[in-house]
Amino acid sequence: MSVDTPVRRRKLTPQRLLLHAFLIAVSLAWLFPIAWAVLTSLRSYDYTAANGYVSFGGWTFDNYVTAWRTAEFGQHFLNSLYITVPAVLLTLFLASCVAFVIARFSWKLNIVLLGVFTAANLLPQQALLIPLFRMFTEVPLPEFMSDSELLYDSYWGLILINVAFQCGFCVFVLSNYMKALPRDLYEAAMVDGASIWRQYWQVTMPLCRPALAALATLEVTWIYNEFFWATVLMRTGDKFPVTSSLNNLRGEFFTDNNLVSAGSVLVAIPTLVIFFMLQRHFVRGLTLGASKG
Repeated sequence: MSVDTPVRRRKLTPQRLLLHAFLIAVSLAWLFPIAWAVLTSLRSYDYTAANGYVSFGGWTFDNYVTAWRTAEFGQHFLNSLYITVPAVLLTLFLASCVAFVIARFSWKLNIVLLGVFTAANLLPQQALLIPLFRMFTEVPLPEFMSDSELLYDSYWGLILINVAFQCGFCVFVLSNYMKALPRDLYEAAMVDGASIWRQYWQVTMPLCRPALAALATLEVTWIYNEFFWATVLMRTGDKFPVTSSLNNLRGEFFTDNNLVSAGSVLVAIPTLVIFFMLQRHFVRGLTLGASKG
């Protein structure tokens, strides 16, 4: 007969009570804009104009239908897919290659190389706007890759700019993760005659799946939500990603905030779906090594 072990409950001290109150307040502060956007999107503009936004009533789903048609979200969702998927895959592949070299080999420029990639994230993007804009308008591309025959106003330009700005963070995370892997694995692989590529692809990469899943979740969110470079480096409205297409919901002299809220909710849905799909891997990747000491 098994005896249930009593569960010890931590004593609720004033410090823990204050901590819980702080965490609840922060959670509410983060959830309030989302809840407000959803609430606003479900009401008609005529009702809120007459009764104010701090009111209840005028419920409708017409804002979502109108936002989808006006902003042409169907095409722009595909544009975001064309940009986000290659950018994330290329970022993780290149970052993992650099991280493997930094973690696997000991040479004088190891720290310098890691510092160069990490320091790139510290540069403000706005400071690079003019030189990058001029470079993009001068770099030619074949016609089958870009209608403008330039890196400017092409999906390739946005893919490359996102990869360039996101690689540094991924290199930093993956290099530290790979350094924690036992070196005995590589010694055993070398005894078995494994080449450097096989050590990277067949030994290291499978062990880095939790870290890669966590980074993939973050990178999809960041690149998908990117607004600045798409607005600057593209001119054809049909090529804009879905975040930039929200501008189509704004009028020249009038903006329906209910309609914009509905469009914002629609744009946010894919990132929420991806996060919940990869939530287990994301949390596991963030907490790996937390219990080691």
